[in-house]
Amino acid sequence: MKKFLSGNEAFAYGVLRAKVNVISAYPITPQTTVVEKLSEFVESGELKAEFIHVESEHSALSAAIGASCVGARTFTATSSQGLLYMAECLTYASGGRFPIVMMNANRSTALPWNIYGDQRDSLSLLDHGWIQAYALNAQEAFDLALMSFYIAEHKEVSTPLMVNLDGFTLTHTYELVDVCDEKEADEFLPKFETENKIDLDNPNNLGFSAGPDTNTEFKYKEHLGILNATKVIHEAEEKFYKIFGRKYTGLIETYETEDADAVIITLGTIYGLVKDTVDDLRAQGKKVGAIRLRYIRPFPNEELATALQNVKAVGVLEKDISFGNEGTVYTNVNSALVKANLHKVTSNYIAGLGGRNIEKEQIVECFEALLNGTHEIKFVGLKED
Repeated sequence: MKKFLSGNEAFAYGVLRAKVNVISAYPITPQTTVVEKLSEFVESGELKAEFIHVESEHSALSAAIGASCVGARTFTATSSQGLLYMAECLTYASGGRFPIVMMNANRSTALPWNIYGDQRDSLSLLDHGWIQAYALNAQEAFDLALMSFYIAEHKEVSTPLMVNLDGFTLTHTYELVDVCDEKEADEFLPKFETENKIDLDNPNNLGFSAGPDTNTEFKYKEHLGILNATKVIHEAEEKFYKIFGRKYTGLIETYETEDADAVIITLGTIYGLVKDTVDDLRAQGKKVGAIRLRYIRPFPNEELATALQNVKAVGVLEKDISFGNEGTVYTNVNSALVKANLHKVTSNYIAGLGGRNIEKEQIVECFEALLNGTHEIKFVGLKED
């Protein structure tokens, strides 16, 4: 069944097909339309769920934690400052091993105040214990909505999962999306079952304290849950392919990397333009390629090491800056190279902050610098005072 949907609407349809039990909602641009669409599904009776309109983003995640505590399949959504307001609750959800799925509409953080898309909101919270995925288009947004519940709720993972959609570029752009029927979705996604819940017949201690004698062990188990997600992601994608015929590639997606001298790594929707640039430069005889990070937690250390084995120069193009150092994605990529004992020329291209457009000519310049062996940390398109 084909529908003409925005990225937000596509994700809402995925949540509908997942048959969530509880939705906690608070509006913030450019996320709002996803929960608005879900409210329509609930009001019409198409989705039998509790829709809780809370008073803040902090309350939205708090309500989701409470719902997950009783074994409900739970969803919420946010963006930018709303995600930062949730930060305290993020660690409660991950430390409590509550498999909540949240959609984040990537948007710049204040100040200066800005409603347009970059990825500093989600990337600033990588250490809060959530699996993080980044969608390329509306079809993947729908598919990730279904797969996220499968991954997060798996007993070997039991970890909340944040799916990131580029603000406006994806959340408000319309595309044809293949929306599966209810029967197919039920075949893919089993009913949520967990022992990690409040149960009068089998009492559990949830939300407890852990001092120095046991805290490390709890954090280690939390760490293992995210590491286990790599295997479960592949399992979910294989099952998804068998039922729906759409194939995904795990933690990363590669393009023309087999014989490439220079590769640009990125995440989100800009990958499409990077691929187009690769095609143009390949037509000129230049050996370049591209890699998309589909997930940044768990981080694809081994996958990147394999893909970059024979590459001479690696660039990371990201809509993020860790002030006073470099882009967060660049730090992670360099770490993966060091752990694999791969010595490459690397560069960090910081672009698209506050929603500034990234031009194909700028990507060409990045590739040319990499092919020339240039190492740099560069703000792309920076205007002179």
